[in-house]
Formats: sequence, C-alpha cells, structure tokens
Amino acid sequence: MKKVLLSGAAGVMGQFVREAVATADDFTIVCGFDAKADPDADFPIYSDLDECDEDVDVIIDFSHFSAFRAIFDYAVCKKIPIVIATTGLSEEDMAAVNEGAKVIPVFKTANMSLGVNVMAKVLKDISETLKAYDVEIIEKHHHRKVDAPSGTAILLADAVNDGLSEKREFTYGRHGRDAKRDVSEIGIHAVRAGTIAGEHTVLYAGDDELIEIKHTALSRKIFANGALTAARFLADQKPGLYTMENVIGQ
Repeated sequence: MKKVLLSGAAGVMGQFVREAVATADDFTIVCGFDAKADPDADFPIYSDLDECDEDVDVIIDFSHFSAFRAIFDYAVCKKIPIVIATTGLSEEDMAAVNEGAKVIPVFKTANMSLGVNVMAKVLKDISETLKAYDVEIIEKHHHRKVDAPSGTAILLADAVNDGLSEKREFTYGRHGRDAKRDVSEIGIHAVRAGTIAGEHTVLYAGDDELIEIKHTALSRKIFANGALTAARFLADQKPGLYTMENVIGQ
C-alpha cells in the first residue's frame, strides 16, 4: 500500500484524486497540503508543511502553481518521489525541477492523460512528412482555468517541432498581427468557457485538404487516474526526471 501526500487536496482535482484512490487497492492518502481546509477530508490537510510529519511514499501534486515550490522543496528535503501535475510553472520552477531530479525521482508532464501523450507521439511521427502543411492548435478549457495557453497545447506544439528537421516559432493568437501567415509558425489558440474538461485539436492544413487530430477529455477523472499510474511507475525508479513517454515505453 503506497502512502500518498496529496498537494492541492481541497481543490477540484484533489477531489478527483481522492475518488480515484478510494477505488484503488494499492494507495491510501495519509495527508494533504492546501491553503484551504476541507472538513469532509478523512485525512489531515496542512497549510504549513512544517507541521507535516506523516510517513509518505509518494507526493501527487495538483496544487496551484503559486504553491508549487513549497511542496517541491519539501519533497526534495524529505527525499520523497513526486508526481507533478501542476501547470503554469515558471522557468525558475523548471530549473528547480531539473536540480531536484538529481536527488529524487520526479514525474513531470503537461497532461496526465495517456491518450494525450499517445497523440503527442503520433504528431512527432507524422510532422516531417507533413512539413509543407500549416499547423494550428486549438485548446479549450473550463472558465476557471487561469493559465493560457494550456501546458498541453505547448506539449503538443513541442511534439510537432520534435518531429521536424526545421523548427517552427509559436504564434499565440493573431490579434494585432497584420501579416500573411508563414509556414514557419505554429498557431496556438485558447478558449475558456463553461465546464469544458479539456479539448485539444491539431490541424494540418495543406492545399485543398485538412487533417485534424483531436483529443477530448470527457471528465477530469482521466487526469486523476493518470496521476496514479505515474505514481505506481515512479515508486520503483531511481532519481531522475520522468515523463509519460517512460510509462508508454514500458
């Protein structure tokens, strides 16, 4: 039984992780970290990690990016493997992740969905063949999501570039850009509305034809289940930085 510290325990994704753990027979949540309290939680939730002394096997982090350094520094200090599902991290945060991965196993991906990561692999495989095509990415999320574009949109754009011999520049929207579109760019567009769990479409537009590759998350449950898959994988790893590619490749 793997003992979990759930960061972002009182948030929406924290609730989905709690539900996923409740139906799993190999995990238990022993404590949480969040600025907010939750009287319905059946485990302690700390707002100050100095008060946390539970024995923990793995940390699952779905916190707001403003709380990321606190939980990540705690993981490194206590030498606890951590699954990072937080998006919107800064360059400084990513530098800390790279350093921390020298000490502990770290799992980091922009999207915990297996399907999204398979989609990224497909994009990498086909992009050079379709190098004459314009590439546009449209991502849609619920109106509470604060970062734009999504980390997943960047993951997919990077996957396109990884498959190209000549890399392209990212263009975020086109307001105020009075210029003809150039094939050397990847357009990235964000929609925020309603309760959309997550939808990502990659368009390859050529002369008289259009190829669309699309992933739709019907529920945020898939991200919680993906986090548990990542935690299972990470528990047996040596220090290093791992992604969903490592899981897919097993």
